[in-house]
Amino acid sequence: MRRTPARRPTMKDIARRAGVSESAVSFALNGRPGVSEATRARVRRVAEELGWWPSTAARALSGEGAATVGLVLARPARTLGVESFFLRLVSGVQEVLAARHLGLLLQVVEDVDAECAVHRRWWAERRVDGLLVVDPRADDPRPALLDELGLPAVVIGAFDDGGAAHGAISNLWADDTAAMTSVVDHLHGLGHRRITHIAGLPELAHTRRRITCLRAEAERRGLPDVTSVTTDYSDAQGADATRRVLAGERPPSAIVYDNDVMAVAGLAVAAERGVSVPGELSLVAWDDSVLCRSTHPALTALTRDTVAFGREAARLLTSLLDGSPPRRVRAPTPRLTPRASTGSPPSL
Repeated sequence: MRRTPARRPTMKDIARRAGVSESAVSFALNGRPGVSEATRARVRRVAEELGWWPSTAARALSGEGAATVGLVLARPARTLGVESFFLRLVSGVQEVLAARHLGLLLQVVEDVDAECAVHRRWWAERRVDGLLVVDPRADDPRPALLDELGLPAVVIGAFDDGGAAHGAISNLWADDTAAMTSVVDHLHGLGHRRITHIAGLPELAHTRRRITCLRAEAERRGLPDVTSVTTDYSDAQGADATRRVLAGERPPSAIVYDNDVMAVAGLAVAAERGVSVPGELSLVAWDDSVLCRSTHPALTALTRDTVAFGREAARLLTSLLDGSPPRRVRAPTPRLTPRASTGSPPSL
Protein backbone atom coordinates (compact mmCIF):
# COMPACT_ATOMS: atom_id res chain seq x y z
CA MET A 1 0.00 0.00 0.00
CA ARG A 2 1.43 3.34 -1.07
CA ARG A 3 1.75 5.79 1.80
CA THR A 4 0.90 9.45 1.37
CA PRO A 5 3.99 11.64 1.98
CA ALA A 6 3.87 13.76 5.10
CA ARG A 7 2.85 17.37 4.43
CA ARG A 8 5.25 20.08 5.52
CA PRO A 9 3.72 22.64 7.90
CA THR A 10 3.21 26.09 6.38
CA MET A 11 2.87 29.65 7.67
CA LYS A 12 -0.89 29.29 7.10
CA ASP A 13 -0.90 26.33 9.54
CA ILE A 14 0.97 28.40 12.11
CA ALA A 15 -1.37 31.34 11.64
CA ARG A 16 -4.45 29.13 12.11
CA ARG A 17 -3.05 27.48 15.25
CA ALA A 18 -1.79 30.76 16.77
CA GLY A 19 -4.95 32.71 15.85
CA VAL A 20 -3.13 35.46 13.94
CA SER A 21 -2.76 36.53 10.31
CA GLU A 22 -0.16 35.07 7.95
CA SER A 23 1.54 38.46 7.72
CA ALA A 24 1.88 38.49 11.51
CA VAL A 25 3.49 35.04 11.34
CA SER A 26 5.94 36.32 8.71
CA PHE A 27 6.84 39.34 10.85
CA ALA A 28 7.30 37.21 13.95
CA LEU A 29 9.42 34.48 12.38
CA ASN A 30 11.64 36.88 10.43
CA GLY A 31 12.35 39.17 13.38
CA ARG A 32 10.60 42.17 11.82
CA PRO A 33 8.66 44.88 13.65
CA GLY A 34 4.88 44.95 13.44
CA VAL A 35 3.87 42.44 16.12
CA SER A 36 4.02 42.47 19.89
CA GLU A 37 6.61 40.46 21.76
CA ALA A 38 3.84 38.27 23.19
CA THR A 39 2.58 37.47 19.68
CA ARG A 40 6.12 36.86 18.46
CA ALA A 41 6.73 34.39 21.29
CA ARG A 42 3.38 32.61 20.67
CA VAL A 43 4.06 32.28 16.93
CA ARG A 44 7.55 30.89 17.49
CA ARG A 45 6.23 28.41 20.06
CA VAL A 46 3.57 27.17 17.61
CA ALA A 47 6.14 26.93 14.79
CA GLU A 48 8.33 24.76 17.00
CA GLU A 49 5.37 22.55 17.99
CA LEU A 50 4.48 22.01 14.33
CA GLY A 51 8.09 21.33 13.31
CA TRP A 52 8.22 24.27 10.88
CA TRP A 53 11.54 25.39 9.36
CA PRO A 54 12.06 28.15 6.78
CA SER A 55 12.58 27.05 3.17
CA THR A 56 16.19 27.68 2.15
CA ALA A 57 15.04 28.35 -1.43
CA ALA A 58 12.60 30.97 -0.20
CA ARG A 59 15.25 32.51 2.04
CA ALA A 60 17.64 32.78 -0.90
CA LEU A 61 15.03 34.37 -3.18
CA SER A 62 14.12 36.91 -0.52
CA GLY A 63 17.78 37.83 0.00
CA GLU A 64 17.92 36.32 3.48
CA GLY A 65 20.56 33.72 2.61
CA ALA A 66 20.61 30.00 1.92
CA ALA A 67 21.70 28.88 5.43
CA THR A 68 24.42 26.87 3.66
CA VAL A 69 28.16 27.22 3.13
CA GLY A 70 30.12 25.56 0.35
CA LEU A 71 33.35 23.58 0.07
CA VAL A 72 34.78 22.44 -3.26
CA LEU A 73 37.69 19.99 -3.32
CA ALA A 74 39.82 20.07 -6.47
CA ARG A 75 41.63 16.84 -5.69
CA PRO A 76 41.69 13.42 -7.36
CA ALA A 77 38.48 11.82 -6.04
CA ARG A 78 40.20 8.45 -5.54
CA THR A 79 42.55 9.97 -2.95
CA LEU A 80 39.84 11.49 -0.75
CA GLY A 81 38.28 8.22 0.33
CA VAL A 82 41.43 7.06 2.08
CA GLU A 83 43.01 10.32 3.29
CA SER A 84 41.86 11.12 6.80
CA PHE A 85 42.84 14.83 6.83
CA PHE A 86 39.76 16.08 4.99
CA LEU A 87 37.41 13.81 6.94
CA ARG A 88 38.69 15.27 10.21
CA LEU A 89 38.68 18.82 8.83
CA VAL A 90 35.03 18.49 7.74
CA SER A 91 34.17 16.97 11.12
CA GLY A 92 35.40 20.11 12.86
CA VAL A 93 33.67 22.38 10.37
CA GLN A 94 30.39 20.54 10.82
CA GLU A 95 30.48 20.89 14.61
CA VAL A 96 30.35 24.67 14.28
CA LEU A 97 27.89 24.76 11.40
CA ALA A 98 25.45 22.39 13.11
CA ALA A 99 25.31 24.64 16.16
CA ARG A 100 24.26 27.49 13.86
CA HIS A 101 21.80 25.34 11.85
CA LEU A 102 23.94 25.86 8.75
CA GLY A 103 24.36 23.18 6.10
CA LEU A 104 27.55 22.22 4.26
CA LEU A 105 27.43 21.76 0.49
CA LEU A 106 30.40 19.64 -0.67
CA GLN A 107 31.52 18.97 -4.23
CA VAL A 108 34.61 17.26 -5.67
CA VAL A 109 35.95 18.46 -9.04
CA GLU A 110 38.90 17.63 -11.27
CA ASP A 111 40.79 20.96 -11.19
CA VAL A 112 40.76 24.55 -10.00
CA ASP A 113 39.08 25.84 -13.18
CA ALA A 114 36.15 23.52 -12.50
CA GLU A 115 36.13 24.74 -8.90
CA CYS A 116 35.84 28.36 -10.07
CA ALA A 117 32.94 27.37 -12.30
CA VAL A 118 31.16 25.80 -9.31
CA HIS A 119 31.72 28.95 -7.24
CA ARG A 120 30.18 31.08 -10.01
CA ARG A 121 27.19 28.76 -10.33
CA TRP A 122 26.56 28.64 -6.60
CA TRP A 123 26.72 32.44 -6.44
CA ALA A 124 24.31 32.83 -9.38
CA GLU A 125 21.88 30.29 -7.90
CA ARG A 126 22.19 31.76 -4.37
CA ARG A 127 23.06 28.27 -3.21
CA VAL A 128 25.55 29.30 -0.51
CA ASP A 129 26.12 32.21 1.86
CA GLY A 130 29.89 31.73 2.01
CA LEU A 131 32.75 29.45 1.07
CA LEU A 132 35.57 27.47 2.59
CA VAL A 133 38.48 27.28 0.15
CA VAL A 134 41.38 24.84 0.53
CA ASP A 135 44.76 24.24 -1.09
CA PRO A 136 46.05 27.70 -2.13
CA ARG A 137 48.13 27.54 -5.32
CA ALA A 138 50.69 29.58 -7.17
CA ASP A 139 48.89 32.15 -9.36
CA ASP A 140 45.64 31.10 -7.72
CA PRO A 141 42.60 32.54 -9.57
CA ARG A 142 40.16 31.96 -6.73
CA PRO A 143 40.84 34.97 -4.45
CA ALA A 144 40.19 37.44 -7.29
CA LEU A 145 37.01 35.54 -8.19
CA LEU A 146 35.77 35.63 -4.62
CA ASP A 147 36.42 39.38 -4.48
CA GLU A 148 34.47 39.77 -7.72
CA LEU A 149 31.52 37.74 -6.47
CA GLY A 150 31.52 39.31 -3.03
CA LEU A 151 31.08 35.96 -1.31
CA PRO A 152 32.38 35.73 2.26
CA ALA A 153 35.20 33.18 2.23
CA VAL A 154 37.89 31.60 4.37
CA VAL A 155 41.00 30.29 2.64
CA ILE A 156 42.53 27.38 4.56
CA GLY A 157 46.29 27.35 4.00
CA ALA A 158 48.93 30.04 3.60
CA PHE A 159 49.08 32.24 0.54
CA ASP A 160 52.35 32.43 -1.40
CA ASP A 161 52.29 36.22 -1.02
CA GLY A 162 51.47 36.11 2.69
CA GLY A 163 47.86 37.12 2.07
CA ALA A 164 48.50 40.87 1.93
CA ALA A 165 46.74 41.18 -1.43
CA HIS A 166 43.57 39.46 -0.23
CA GLY A 167 42.29 41.79 2.45
CA ALA A 168 38.62 40.85 1.97
CA ILE A 169 39.16 37.13 2.66
CA SER A 170 39.83 35.51 6.02
CA ASN A 171 42.77 33.14 6.12
CA LEU A 172 43.65 30.24 8.42
CA TRP A 173 47.13 28.81 8.03
CA ALA A 174 49.85 26.79 9.71
CA ASP A 175 53.60 27.17 9.21
CA ASP A 176 54.65 24.37 6.83
CA THR A 177 58.21 25.68 6.76
CA ALA A 178 58.66 25.42 10.52
CA ALA A 179 57.10 21.93 10.46
CA MET A 180 59.46 20.71 7.74
CA THR A 181 62.42 22.22 9.58
CA SER A 182 61.50 20.19 12.68
CA VAL A 183 61.49 17.01 10.57
CA VAL A 184 64.92 17.75 9.12
CA ASP A 185 66.22 18.62 12.61
CA HIS A 186 65.03 15.24 13.88
CA LEU A 187 66.48 13.19 11.02
CA HIS A 188 69.75 15.12 10.88
CA GLY A 189 70.14 14.71 14.63
CA LEU A 190 69.82 10.94 14.19
CA GLY A 191 72.61 11.04 11.60
CA HIS A 192 70.69 10.90 8.32
CA ARG A 193 72.37 12.49 5.30
CA ARG A 194 70.32 11.02 2.43
CA ILE A 195 66.68 12.14 2.75
CA THR A 196 63.90 11.84 0.18
CA HIS A 197 60.65 13.78 0.41
CA ILE A 198 57.70 12.05 -1.30
CA ALA A 199 55.48 15.08 -1.74
CA GLY A 200 51.92 15.75 -2.85
CA LEU A 201 50.54 17.67 -5.80
CA PRO A 202 53.21 19.98 -7.25
CA GLU A 203 50.84 22.87 -8.00
CA LEU A 204 49.82 23.35 -4.35
CA ALA A 205 51.44 26.22 -2.46
CA HIS A 206 52.13 24.12 0.62
CA THR A 207 53.88 21.44 -1.47
CA ARG A 208 56.14 24.10 -2.96
CA ARG A 209 56.92 25.53 0.48
CA ARG A 210 57.83 22.14 1.89
CA ILE A 211 60.10 21.36 -1.07
CA THR A 212 61.76 24.78 -0.85
CA CYS A 213 62.28 24.46 2.89
CA LEU A 214 63.80 20.99 2.55
CA ARG A 215 66.26 22.23 -0.06
CA ALA A 216 67.20 25.24 2.06
CA GLU A 217 67.74 23.11 5.17
CA ALA A 218 69.80 20.61 3.17
CA GLU A 219 71.99 23.38 1.76
CA ARG A 220 72.42 24.95 5.18
CA ARG A 221 73.57 21.62 6.63
CA GLY A 222 75.68 20.59 3.63
CA LEU A 223 73.53 17.57 2.71
CA PRO A 224 73.99 16.73 -1.01
CA ASP A 225 71.58 13.76 -1.25
CA VAL A 226 68.23 15.37 -0.44
CA THR A 227 65.46 15.29 -3.06
CA SER A 228 61.69 15.65 -3.46
CA VAL A 229 59.35 13.57 -5.65
CA THR A 230 55.79 14.80 -6.33
CA THR A 231 52.69 12.54 -6.41
CA ASP A 232 48.89 12.78 -6.32
CA TYR A 233 48.79 11.85 -2.60
CA SER A 234 47.49 8.34 -3.32
CA ASP A 235 48.79 5.16 -1.76
CA ALA A 236 49.53 3.79 -5.26
CA GLN A 237 51.77 6.69 -6.27
CA GLY A 238 53.33 6.80 -2.82
CA ALA A 239 54.25 3.11 -3.13
CA ASP A 240 55.57 3.53 -6.69
CA ALA A 241 57.72 6.50 -5.67
CA THR A 242 59.10 4.52 -2.72
CA ARG A 243 60.04 1.60 -4.97
CA ARG A 244 61.85 3.92 -7.39
CA VAL A 245 63.93 5.72 -4.78
CA LEU A 246 64.84 2.51 -2.94
CA ALA A 247 65.98 0.95 -6.24
CA GLY A 248 68.29 3.88 -7.02
CA GLU A 249 72.10 3.83 -6.86
CA ARG A 250 72.13 5.80 -3.61
CA PRO A 251 68.85 5.01 -1.84
CA PRO A 252 67.80 7.31 1.00
CA SER A 253 68.24 6.39 4.62
CA ALA A 254 65.09 8.38 5.48
CA ILE A 255 61.85 9.21 3.64
CA VAL A 256 59.37 11.98 4.53
CA TYR A 257 55.82 11.51 3.16
CA ASP A 258 53.32 14.33 2.66
CA ASN A 259 50.43 12.33 4.13
CA ASP A 260 49.69 9.31 6.27
CA VAL A 261 48.37 7.12 3.44
CA MET A 262 51.58 7.32 1.43
CA ALA A 263 53.67 6.69 4.53
CA VAL A 264 51.79 3.48 5.30
CA ALA A 265 52.17 2.42 1.66
CA GLY A 266 55.89 3.15 1.90
CA LEU A 267 56.18 1.02 5.00
CA ALA A 268 54.57 -1.87 3.10
CA VAL A 269 57.05 -1.41 0.23
CA ALA A 270 59.96 -1.53 2.67
CA ALA A 271 58.60 -4.80 4.06
CA GLU A 272 58.18 -6.36 0.60
CA ARG A 273 61.78 -5.43 -0.25
CA GLY A 274 63.15 -6.76 3.03
CA VAL A 275 64.27 -3.29 4.17
CA SER A 276 64.26 -2.97 7.94
CA VAL A 277 62.41 0.02 9.47
CA PRO A 278 64.05 1.80 11.24
CA GLY A 279 67.22 -0.31 11.08
CA GLU A 280 67.93 0.49 7.42
CA LEU A 281 65.30 3.10 6.61
CA SER A 282 63.51 5.74 8.69
CA LEU A 283 60.00 6.95 7.77
CA VAL A 284 58.10 10.13 8.71
CA ALA A 285 54.47 11.00 7.88
CA TRP A 286 52.87 14.42 7.56
CA ASP A 287 49.57 14.69 9.46
CA ASP A 288 49.33 12.04 12.14
CA SER A 289 46.34 9.69 12.16
CA VAL A 290 45.15 6.38 13.54
CA LEU A 291 46.91 4.75 10.55
CA CYS A 292 50.27 6.06 11.75
CA ARG A 293 49.65 4.81 15.27
CA SER A 294 48.39 1.37 14.17
CA THR A 295 51.29 0.20 12.00
CA HIS A 296 54.25 -1.85 13.15
CA PRO A 297 56.48 -0.06 13.74
CA ALA A 298 54.32 2.95 14.55
CA LEU A 299 55.13 5.90 12.30
CA THR A 300 56.85 9.08 13.43
CA ALA A 301 54.48 11.86 12.34
CA LEU A 302 53.68 15.55 12.41
CA THR A 303 50.73 15.92 14.76
CA ARG A 304 48.04 18.59 14.92
CA ASP A 305 44.42 18.78 16.00
CA THR A 306 42.80 18.76 12.56
CA VAL A 307 39.27 18.74 13.98
CA ALA A 308 40.08 21.93 15.93
CA PHE A 309 41.59 23.34 12.72
CA GLY A 310 38.25 22.75 10.99
CA ARG A 311 36.32 24.31 13.87
CA GLU A 312 38.45 27.46 13.66
CA ALA A 313 37.92 27.70 9.90
CA ALA A 314 34.15 27.46 10.37
CA ARG A 315 34.21 30.08 13.16
CA LEU A 316 36.08 32.48 10.90
CA LEU A 317 33.45 31.99 8.19
CA THR A 318 30.45 32.41 10.51
CA SER A 319 32.12 35.55 11.85
CA LEU A 320 32.21 36.94 8.30
CA LEU A 321 28.56 35.97 7.84
CA ASP A 322 27.76 37.92 11.00
CA GLY A 323 29.40 41.02 9.51
CA SER A 324 32.78 40.95 11.23
CA PRO A 325 35.90 42.06 9.29
CA PRO A 326 38.24 39.49 7.69
CA ARG A 327 41.08 38.09 9.80
CA ARG A 328 44.31 36.18 9.27
CA VAL A 329 44.79 33.49 11.92
CA ARG A 330 47.90 31.39 12.36
CA ALA A 331 47.09 27.93 13.69
CA PRO A 332 49.54 26.04 15.92
CA THR A 333 52.46 24.56 13.98
CA PRO A 334 52.23 20.76 13.63
CA ARG A 335 54.60 19.18 16.13
CA LEU A 336 56.75 16.16 15.45
CA THR A 337 55.82 13.03 17.40
CA PRO A 338 58.75 10.59 17.27
CA ARG A 339 57.81 6.91 17.20
CA ALA A 340 59.47 3.63 16.32
CA SER A 341 59.80 4.26 12.56
CA THR A 342 62.79 6.59 12.95
CA GLY A 343 66.26 5.76 14.22
CA SER A 344 69.92 6.15 13.37
CA PRO A 345 71.04 5.07 9.88
CA PRO A 346 73.04 1.81 9.53
CA SER A 347 76.44 3.52 9.24
CA LEU A 348 76.21 5.00 12.74
